[in-house]
Amino acid sequence: MKNKLLIAALLIPLLLAAVIGLIFLYHLPLDLDDPAPTQPIAFSHKLHAGQYSIDCRYCHRSVEDSPVAGVPDVELCRSCHLYIAAERPEIVKLAGYWEQQQPIPWIRLHRIPDHVYFPHMMHRRVDIACETCHGDVAAMTITRRQVSIKMGWCLGCHRDNGASIDCWTCHR
Repeated sequence: MKNKLLIAALLIPLLLAAVIGLIFLYHLPLDLDDPAPTQPIAFSHKLHAGQYSIDCRYCHRSVEDSPVAGVPDVELCRSCHLYIAAERPEIVKLAGYWEQQQPIPWIRLHRIPDHVYFPHMMHRRVDIACETCHGDVAAMTITRRQVSIKMGWCLGCHRDNGASIDCWTCHR
């Protein structure tokens, strides 16, 4: 009897701590970085995706086939800007990366922990629009993170869309 009381006295605080920890994780933002960092090149989605109606997939080519959307390489940017607006200061910076054979060191806006599995291609296959998570990027001169990615936000979306909320769907 004494052992059972001792075990209960140890288990109850542990269970309570686990529940509190899970509640904390449910509300914890997963992306704590600056939502609109200064990028190495002042790229305007408003100009490219908005005014010129360039589809997201033209630059983010791996979004349909990969867990990550990817960023365009210097060669893709340079293929247009070899002739278009080549004298503008930001395009001169782009040419500098090309000449140095260096990738543009873009600063990521969306970062999730390594233990979270988020495949872009799975979300695109069920026709989740890019704007759902990224906002109206075509209206942004300076691209900024529009949503604070939290586990609760993701679960809400999964519930709203009839997707699995089993832990192992997203946690590997």
